[in-house]
Amino acid sequence: MKKLSIVLLAFIIAILNNVLPSRGQINDHPVYLDSTKPAADRVSDLLARMTLEEKIGQMTLVEKGAITADDIAPMGIGALLSGGGGYPKTNNVNEWAKMVDGFQARALQSRLAIPILYGVDAVHGHNNMYGSVIFPHNIGLGAANDPALIEQIGQATAAEMIASGIYWDYAPVVAVVQDIRWGRTYESYGENTALVSSLSSAMIRGLQGKSLNAPGSVLATAKHFIGDGGTKWGTSTTDNYKIDQGVTDVDEQTLREKFLPPYAEAIKNGAQSIMVSFSSWGGLKMHAQKHLITDVLKGELGFSGFVVSDWQAIDQIPGSYDEQVQISINAGLDMIMVPTHYQRFISTLLKAVQAGDIPVARIDDAVKRILTVKFEMGLFEHPTSNPSLVAAVGSDAHRTIARKAVSESAVLLQNNSGTLPLSKNISTLYVAGLGADNIGFQTGGWTIEWQGKLGNITPGTTILKAIQNTVSTKATVTYEAQGQFDGIADVGIAVVGERPYAEGKGDQADLSLNQTDAAVVANLRQHSKKLIVILLSGRPLIIGAQLNQSDAFIAAFLPGTEGQGLADVLFGDQPFKGKLSFTWPRSMSQIPFNFTSLATVGCDAPLFSYGYGLDASSKTAVKDECLKATAATASPINI
Repeated sequence: MKKLSIVLLAFIIAILNNVLPSRGQINDHPVYLDSTKPAADRVSDLLARMTLEEKIGQMTLVEKGAITADDIAPMGIGALLSGGGGYPKTNNVNEWAKMVDGFQARALQSRLAIPILYGVDAVHGHNNMYGSVIFPHNIGLGAANDPALIEQIGQATAAEMIASGIYWDYAPVVAVVQDIRWGRTYESYGENTALVSSLSSAMIRGLQGKSLNAPGSVLATAKHFIGDGGTKWGTSTTDNYKIDQGVTDVDEQTLREKFLPPYAEAIKNGAQSIMVSFSSWGGLKMHAQKHLITDVLKGELGFSGFVVSDWQAIDQIPGSYDEQVQISINAGLDMIMVPTHYQRFISTLLKAVQAGDIPVARIDDAVKRILTVKFEMGLFEHPTSNPSLVAAVGSDAHRTIARKAVSESAVLLQNNSGTLPLSKNISTLYVAGLGADNIGFQTGGWTIEWQGKLGNITPGTTILKAIQNTVSTKATVTYEAQGQFDGIADVGIAVVGERPYAEGKGDQADLSLNQTDAAVVANLRQHSKKLIVILLSGRPLIIGAQLNQSDAFIAAFLPGTEGQGLADVLFGDQPFKGKLSFTWPRSMSQIPFNFTSLATVGCDAPLFSYGYGLDASSKTAVKDECLKATAATASPINI
């Protein structure tokens, strides 16, 4: 009798702890593993089998370098990621696939065999992976304003991701940037809400395809909710950042009118993952904003997917770690990018639920959202890499798409006396500037490394090589980085601009062209009958002096690996189509712009307005007449 009571007690405890063998262990064909069943039925079946610990595991997103592989299965980890620069020891597609598939194999050994979601910041191509095609950053795509082309870019990016076993992309950024001093300006399509809504939705359609379980589909992530791009200079409290992760200091009506529409459009276009912003509004960090996350995003907009935090972002919420976890989950966060101390997060969240500080219903809602997306993606049926797509990585077809994007992104700001297009039979051509022969320069941040890196860091065509590929055998092309030439060329091309940066490390109070590059332009001016300046930058810069020195001026932004697209417009194989997606300042005194009272003429007006861009038929000389004459603004030489 005593023995029977002990057995009965153990049985009751097992029920209370929800650790009885699941139906999946009893039934060879559980509903959640039946791909013919609706996702809702599969979720209900799986959720009923899960312990609280397994549910919390699904809510945990860990950086791959921090995970102990042996923890993945027993802790039921739901998702892993590679941060910027988070590539395998040997950076190529085969090693990526081996790494990610290895993590996935661990996850599938868990009690319920729930696959992990593996995510990367593929923000302009699969940019962490060596050999991938790197497309223009979003600021350039905003200038191109070609939704169909952006869909193609999304499709190409998805294919290269899937070849490496990755089905979750932390893109696109849907920020509506109001202050170009922000180091993430180039991740935005522009300053205009409608433009951002249109182009970010096109990227979501390209990445995800017609449905999440369609071949070639990866999960997109609209980010960062909400107010990204609207933070105020000097309000950041992160490191030495000035505006990144700062305060969006607007009323709710402005927040809704300026920054909410891209999310509404993203949801209409199938977005099932949304990442929350580091920024603050109304005295609270966004990760603590229950009103915005639960009431507005999930309630008013009807978002049915899952909400994920940014990198260790809940740690910025005031209070103890216990309070940070409670506040963020109760606010509506479904998955937390921990990203390193995952054991602490799991134990803290478990304790909070057991104490009643976080309702079990909130946990079930979060896990239901996560599992629904995994089922809708078909992740249970195809959790690993697709070797048949390896040949797509860096393929000619993808490079052709990128090349077109480069030519369409280029904005012709000035074309004095029909300097462009150039003749391929030009006799002498001098090329100067560090940016002319440097893949890392023209790809910018978020390329191989988080901050990017100078040098030929991944395969591609530099602008210099593109020029050499295009001119006839009659032409002589000479390159000298500093513009220190002997003699005088028919045409000089200076390729100058910003060195790579990312996020808050690119917050910059003064957007003047650096002195080294200003000297390159001045030097080359003295050795060229006609001078063309190509500006590589993640945002508009103060360029009045260089504009006055040049005969033609091109804003190429950050074009990526396919420099041949710039040669296409330089030599007339493609027309200039790009139009500015940002208002271009005349001086730093205008930044940030007061768009409601912006002058349209005179020295208080911007140098170039939103939507400006010439075509090569124009012979317009655009001078900054408000710039005081100095030696740096010397007139072109007379020959």
